[in-house]
Amino acid sequence: MGKTDTKMLDTDILIAGGGMTGVAAALAAARNGARVILCQDRSVLGGNASSEIRMNISGSSTIGKELETERRESGIIEEIVLECSVRNPQRSASMLDLILYEKCRAEPNLRLLLNTTVIAADVEDSRICSAYAVRESTEESFTIRADIFVDCTGDGRLGFEAGAALTTGREAIVEYNESGASLNRDAYRLGSSLLFTSKDMGRPMPFTPPKWARKFTEEDLKFRNHDTWEFGYWWVEFGGTLDTIKDNEHIRDELLAIMLGVWDHIKNSGNHPDSENWALDWFGFLPGKRESRRFIGEHVLTQNNIQQAIDFDDVIAYGGWSMDTHPPQGIDAKDEEPCNQPFTPYLYGIPLRSMISRNISNLMFAGRNLSATHIAFSSTRVMATCAVMGEGLGTFAATAVKRKLPLGQAWRQSVVVKEAQQQLLRQGAFLPGMMLEGNLAKLARISASSEQKQGTCSNIVDGHTRAVHGEKGVRPDLTTAGTHRWMSDPGDRSPWLELEWEEPVTVSRITIVLDTGLHRLLMLCHLDVIQKYMQWGRPQAETLKEFKLIAHDERGRMEIAHIKDNFQRMIHLPVTLKNLKTLRLEVISTNGLDHARVVEIVCE
Repeated sequence: MGKTDTKMLDTDILIAGGGMTGVAAALAAARNGARVILCQDRSVLGGNASSEIRMNISGSSTIGKELETERRESGIIEEIVLECSVRNPQRSASMLDLILYEKCRAEPNLRLLLNTTVIAADVEDSRICSAYAVRESTEESFTIRADIFVDCTGDGRLGFEAGAALTTGREAIVEYNESGASLNRDAYRLGSSLLFTSKDMGRPMPFTPPKWARKFTEEDLKFRNHDTWEFGYWWVEFGGTLDTIKDNEHIRDELLAIMLGVWDHIKNSGNHPDSENWALDWFGFLPGKRESRRFIGEHVLTQNNIQQAIDFDDVIAYGGWSMDTHPPQGIDAKDEEPCNQPFTPYLYGIPLRSMISRNISNLMFAGRNLSATHIAFSSTRVMATCAVMGEGLGTFAATAVKRKLPLGQAWRQSVVVKEAQQQLLRQGAFLPGMMLEGNLAKLARISASSEQKQGTCSNIVDGHTRAVHGEKGVRPDLTTAGTHRWMSDPGDRSPWLELEWEEPVTVSRITIVLDTGLHRLLMLCHLDVIQKYMQWGRPQAETLKEFKLIAHDERGRMEIAHIKDNFQRMIHLPVTLKNLKTLRLEVISTNGLDHARVVEIVCE
């Protein structure tokens, strides 16, 4: 054992990897009552979104239309991004690190182990008994026993050590009959990138490149836009023809040479004289990795699955980013477009079975190591999609723990899957074609101080929490056209909603779902041009800022909540209301919109 202390830890769920997938999985599982240990091999959370790499959290929301196609991810990732928008108008990368850290620290069921890498697994009879992790900074090691082990490492380190079935590279067309696949299977993959930020310093700022920096011409970069300089380029890409795990050090070195060479071209070629006053402010040394290992699960998600938007019985998350493939040669494919990005016709579901190992009975995984083909992965790999996968995984894992069921039994039982799906909807996640059941508000008569024709008060109990009937929404048979929210008249200065039950009900939990502009982009992004498409640095205008809830139960009429300075979409209120007769929501102010909106009221 040497001089390193080894600690024995026991938990319900071990999650390896603290990127956006792992954080969302850990928060979901912990909030649903499971004991969770989250191991992250870096000193900050967030993975490619962290201050070490600074990639924006992309997802389905690159296209959308108000009150028709609301594609942005909700649930835990929405909670995080809404908070980051309000607390981080300056767009500091470190503020996102802090928010993720705070979220994890706030959960009593969650133990966070930073700078801790899972390096081995003890497996018996195709089941992981324990994992072994090391933290060099404190000269400690950990043997961690759990019921369910989760690999959110991206590279699949835990599953690899456990002997989980996996694949790498690009499949041949004949394997899954994918039109986007290569003619023959190969080992190529998407490359990695290094980003930078820069500033206009208001005076000439010379740049002398290192001797080993690459040289580029305008001809070399003819397909790669570089007319703005405040935030570096995703197309500074290399390593797709190499092993992005074993060759990562070499890839990092070459990416530094490429990135600094591109900056040298901008500053010193004479083609971009307006860059004279600009200087590098930050640049990464940790490659943002797109692709390495993909596990083989009980289902392999394919291009055909996502293009057809298959309605999986065990849907646990959704996606909608384009099928975004890049030439494996990266920046050296100078005569090719740096990406090919066809969208699927609809938002598509991601099944639980793609997160369940085919051969290790208590191993789950989510993120870019999802069980998917290279073409399907090229869409699911982006971080907002990874985060909703993480929330789905964590919620299901906690459901299995609560029921004291081994993972191998739990995912096969439709009643357990449905329980997790219903809990996800309750938390604010979106699952195409699925609606929350058991809402006592549906039994009430609903009235309002005013309403718009397209936003009647009855919409708050129609079961839909977003409009996705428009172009690039969900499959038409999985939704109903409509705004699916109450919208007061703009002239109504004191808007209110009221639910009245003919037969009084007993309620222990009230959830208010508000409008947060899910048709719009919203992400921490260091590119200035993107800001005009967002409402960053403040609450979303559609969201209620201040409102009261007034209940009339067996004790009489009383105010049960006065919400102030709100910017979140989901308001969860534990209550004890017996023989509830009426529930009234009185709007005091919005965050800017000229009328009030409420998407759903849930009483349970």
